Order: sequence, then C-alpha cells, then structure tokens
Amino acid sequence: MTVLAPQCRTRIKFCGLTREEDVDAAVAAGADALGFVLWPGSKRAIDERRLAELGVRVPAFVTRVGLFVDPSPALVARCSPHLDLLQFHGDETPEACEAAGRPWIKALRMREGLDLPAAAEAYGDARALLLDAYRPGVPGGTGDTFDWSRIPASLTKPVILAGGLTLDNVDAAIAAVGPFAVDVSGGIEAAPGIKDAARMAAFLDAVRRADERRSR
Repeated sequence: MTVLAPQCRTRIKFCGLTREEDVDAAVAAGADALGFVLWPGSKRAIDERRLAELGVRVPAFVTRVGLFVDPSPALVARCSPHLDLLQFHGDETPEACEAAGRPWIKALRMREGLDLPAAAEAYGDARALLLDAYRPGVPGGTGDTFDWSRIPASLTKPVILAGGLTLDNVDAAIAAVGPFAVDVSGGIEAAPGIKDAARMAAFLDAVRRADERRSR
C-alpha cells in the first residue's frame, strides 16, 4: 500500500530530544527534523528556556519541530522563534492550528472509528499528517504500533508514520505504508529523553536500506 507518489527517500524525524549531545549526534547522523516536546506531561518535556538552548545548535536545513498538546496561544507564540514547524498532538481544531500563523502538522491517533480521509480534508492546511497509535488518555509517545493497513491508498496528504517504530520494524513499516517520513522517539533511546547515538545512526541506516529496496 502506498499513500504517496514515489519519492527519492523517506524523511526522518527524531523526537523527544533533551540534551545538546543528542542534538549534535542526530544532526551528524543525518536526521531531517528534530522534535522538541513542549507538553509538560511528557517524560521528554523541555521548557521554553531549554528549547532556546537546544534550538540554536540546529543548523540550516534541519527542521526544528515543536510538539504541543492543546497549548495556549501565548505558549506557542513564545516558543515559535526557536521553531520551524509546529506539531499539534492534542484535540486542536483546524482553526486553532491555523491561528498560530506558522507552518504546522497535525498528529492523529489511530483510534477505532477514525475517518482518516475526512480528517485529512478537515486539516487540509496541514503540511502533513502524523499518524500515531492510540492509547486512551495518552496523546503520544506510547511506544505502540497500530495496524498500518488502516491507512487508505487514496490518502493524498503527506503521511509521517509514528508509533512504536524501531530498528527492527521500520523496514516493514516503510514497505507497507510508503510514508513521506517516519518519526521515532523511544526506538532510539537508552532511557526516556536520553538518546543513543549508535541507535540513531543504525535507525537512519535501516531507513536508507528500506528506501533502496523500494527503488529496485
């Protein structure tokens, strides 16, 4: 099943970064985007001051993504100078996402009964949809996968595939979904918020190998 037209490669986002050395290692490994969690309920959360410290280390052409869960407009405004892209991971309406005035993506948790084509239409101004596993009361970062076959082939909005991705299953995920990008957090960690440089590099290599197989 392919949800996008063929592309050169799958983009890669490492999420939940909290330390300078992990930012540096992710950039050196070749990540396309780095995610910073700005929701206090997460084990990987950072505050605005820490965001500024980490964000300044990210060079040009690597996207800084801020993850928010039903944030106040004031919080988004304070964080935006240190971000290139906003990721809304709560129950935000399309109007609330657009009101931030910055490029954004919408995370959708794949609960039973979700009409994904309808959601893609509703969030039509999103740069992409991030599809994650559903667990009641948890907005993300569960480490769970979901049934990838639920993503319809007719979906034209760019898909960022998340939810329990690891070095061991990302090949199968890319083969099954053909996403625009993959998003990983726990699968490259030694502990919550503490990334492992070797796992980051190995994950990137696994994605590149998967892309090579797809292109044959």
